[in-house]
Amino acid sequence: MHFGNNEYLYFLWIIIPFIAFLMWSYKKKEQLIKVFLGKSLTSRLLDPRILERAKIDSILTIFAIIFLVLALSSPRWGYHWEDLEQKGVDIVIALDVSSSMLAQDIKPNRLERAKYKIMDLLNMLEGDRVGLVAFAGTSYLQCPLTLDYSATRIFLNAIDTELIPVPGTAIGHAIRTSVKAFNAQDTRSRAIILITDGEDHTGDAIQSANWAKEHKTKIFAIGIGNNIGAPIPDPKPGASGFKKDKDGEVILTKLDEPTLQQMALQTGGAYVRSVTGDMDLQKLYLENIKHKVESKEIKTERKRVWEERFQWMIFAALLCLTVKYTRKTPSLKKELK
Repeated sequence: MHFGNNEYLYFLWIIIPFIAFLMWSYKKKEQLIKVFLGKSLTSRLLDPRILERAKIDSILTIFAIIFLVLALSSPRWGYHWEDLEQKGVDIVIALDVSSSMLAQDIKPNRLERAKYKIMDLLNMLEGDRVGLVAFAGTSYLQCPLTLDYSATRIFLNAIDTELIPVPGTAIGHAIRTSVKAFNAQDTRSRAIILITDGEDHTGDAIQSANWAKEHKTKIFAIGIGNNIGAPIPDPKPGASGFKKDKDGEVILTKLDEPTLQQMALQTGGAYVRSVTGDMDLQKLYLENIKHKVESKEIKTERKRVWEERFQWMIFAALLCLTVKYTRKTPSLKKELK
C-alpha cells in the first residue's frame, strides 16, 4: 500500500490520547453512576447494556476517525500501466564566451548574467530537450540535446571565457554547429537561442542563418549591450584595465544589432535587445518559442499508476457511523419487582 499524502498519517498519533480519554471517561461515568445510585439501585434501575453500548459507540467513533484520516492520506494499492507521450521542442542555446562578455556594464558581467538567465530558463522547462553550444572565434557543442537538465547545468557552470582560445565572435560558425546538433532525420521543432554581445567577425552570419532556415530551424537572438559599445577587461593574469589596440586605444565591443535582427527575421524567429541584462528568457520561451515552434513527441515511456482507494476508507467510516447511530437504544429502566 502507498499513500499519496503521507503527512496526514501523523494525525493518527492524536487518536492514541483520544482513546485513553474515552477509556477514562467510560470508567469515570461508571464509577459516578455507582456512587450516585449505589450498587443495589444500579443493578435494579440501570440496564447494563447502556454502558456496553457506550463502549461500543466509542469504539465505532475511533474507527470512523481512523478511516477518515486514512482517506485523507490517499491510500493506493493495485496499479496499471499507462503510456505517456512527452511533447516538447528541441532547443540549442548558443552562448557567446568571447572575452568581450567580461564587460561589466551588466553586473556582475555579461557572461555571468547570461548564465544566470539560462539557469532560470532550465528551471521552468518541462519536456523540451536542451543543448548547449559555446562560441568565440570558433564554436563547440558543449552539451548535446538532452532532457537531463541537471547535466546541462553542469556544462553551463563550466563555461567561461577561457574555454575557447580562438579570439573573435564567429556567429555563423555557432549557427552551423547548433543546427548540426539537431537530429538530421527530424526537421521539426527546432529552435536556436543565440546570446551574444559582439559583431560578427567572419561575415557569414546571414548565410548561416539562411542555411538554418533551409534546415527548418528558427533563430531567437538576444543582443547584449548597446550600439555605443563597452570596454573589454584585459583577461591576462595580473593585468588591469582594459584591452587596447595597437595604437593604445581602448577597444570597445559593439553590438551588430541589424545582423541579429535580420537573422531572426529571415528564419521566422525573434530578436530581443538587452541593455540592462534583463534578457527574460522565460518570456522569450513562453511568448515566442512556444508559439512559433511546433512541439513534437520527444519521448514515450510507460508509467505505473497506482489505483486510488480512498473511497473504501470513506465507506468504512460511514459504515461505522451508520452502525453507531442506527443501533437500538436499550431501555434506561428495568421494572421494579
